[in-house]
Amino acid sequence: MARQRPSVRASRRRFPPIKPGESIDCKNVDLLKRFVTEQNKIFPRRVNRLTAKQQRCMTTSIKRARVLALVGFLRHNS
Repeated sequence: MARQRPSVRASRRRFPPIKPGESIDCKNVDLLKRFVTEQNKIFPRRVNRLTAKQQRCMTTSIKRARVLALVGFLRHNS
């Protein structure tokens, strides 16, 4: 019998959403905006594909950036 190839989904390599040189910091607004929705809600970990430690750090950085007014709390409909 011929061997079946493994499915494409199982062998697909997933790239980490944060590059090795990028730091998770509340001042890195471009990075933080990739991890919030249009309504400025923080994406869950299963959507972000972050590790638990990265997700905790990302959440605190987003919350600090909100307090510093770098990222909004809500989306303004104007």
